Amino acid sequence: MKLTVDDLKKARACKDQVDLFREHFGDGGTVTLAKVRKVAALFNWDWAAEHLLSPKSRAEYQRAKAPALAEYERATASAWAEYQRATVAAWAEYGRATVAALAEYKRATAPASAEYNRATASAWAEYDRAIAPVVAKYERALTSAWAEYERAIAPAWFAGWKADHARKA
Repeated sequence: MKLTVDDLKKARACKDQVDLFREHFGDGGTVTLAKVRKVAALFNWDWAAEHLLSPKSRAEYQRAKAPALAEYERATASAWAEYQRATVAAWAEYGRATVAALAEYKRATAPASAEYNRATASAWAEYDRAIAPVVAKYERALTSAWAEYERAIAPAWFAGWKADHARKA
């Protein structure tokens, strides 16, 4: 059950994932559940399932990861809803603050562009300031939930890998 850089390249893995693989495993090595768990949050397991597992193992992977995906969505739902609530008001205020400058831009084209940028800079800054706390909170929730999701699905990928390679042995 060995996986190599050449295997990843043949499967058309992106450069970032190949480099990451090389950083952790050199040119390759035996795939074990312990190794998969150690790098669970680093690799794109959905890509790996699509390109490195058989159709049967890929279907099992999809079934096995469904609860982890549901948990990820549950864990991020309130942060996403809060983000949406917070940005609605900030976006409406931005629209009110910039409508005149946008109309001038459309009338005057190039000369108005500089005026539009000047007029909207404070509105964008206020919008960014208004949503910054909820964006940060959302990103923290997303990062934490995604890491948990990756940790949860990595063993499912490994199970498919193991099943595919046990049949070949």
